[in-house]
Amino acid sequence: MASVSTLRAATAAPARAAAAAGAHAPLASSDALVLSGVTRAFGALRAVDGVSLSVAAGEKYAILGSNGAGKTTLFNTITGDFPPTAGRIHFFGEDITALPPYDRIRKGLRRTYQSSLLFRELTVRDNLFLAVRGVANGRFGFLRAGASHPSTLATQDLLERTRLAHLAQERVANLAHGQQRQLEIGMALAGAPRLILFDEPAAGLSPAERRELVALLRSLPAHLSFVLIEHDLDIALRVTEKVTVMHNGRTLRTGTPGEIENDAQVQAIYMGSRH
Repeated sequence: MASVSTLRAATAAPARAAAAAGAHAPLASSDALVLSGVTRAFGALRAVDGVSLSVAAGEKYAILGSNGAGKTTLFNTITGDFPPTAGRIHFFGEDITALPPYDRIRKGLRRTYQSSLLFRELTVRDNLFLAVRGVANGRFGFLRAGASHPSTLATQDLLERTRLAHLAQERVANLAHGQQRQLEIGMALAGAPRLILFDEPAAGLSPAERRELVALLRSLPAHLSFVLIEHDLDIALRVTEKVTVMHNGRTLRTGTPGEIENDAQVQAIYMGSRH
């Protein structure tokens, strides 16, 4: 309702509306995501403090940092769970700063979470089908989808893409942790997303499961952008093209994986003596 009130106020004040339109005009660029001075405060605490960055369309991007650096809070501002206290967020040129989370999803923004949010008593196929239907037109229809229904076909495609077809009828509660992470990625892929935020997808995975995750992330379509939060630096640096390191809610460094890995300050703060 706040956005409706804002539009009405702008209509009542043409000069002020014109100024706002100029300040918040769509960006003329190929960037998928642009953050401009994004801040999120909780009282006196600035969990995210003036972060600016851009993710190009199709770019694979990582955000690194220790616990408390502000990474997950930054994700929450992008998805609208915690709207920014200050700053602007543009998604493919459109200002989405004030949009609710469901509108951001409809525009092609997806995310996964640190803790699995799956229907554990349903099968793998049912979880993927619900994800597909949740972002589809006519999702509230009462007719059962048949074998040739677009949602059924899309579900099967996701089973194949996430290498889970052999587990389609398995209850999620019976899956290994790594398989549940694969399923979460499959659900995030439902409905042709344009950008996905992955929140520590390698957390708790075994070495074999990490290799499977790397293969899955590398197999994602070239046109699909993603931003990855990850503590496993080896994974983050292997599957992304650009990296930002955060510290105390601010951006410390941005560069290629090679530049970040060889940066002396980043090594001292985050990578330890093994480098």
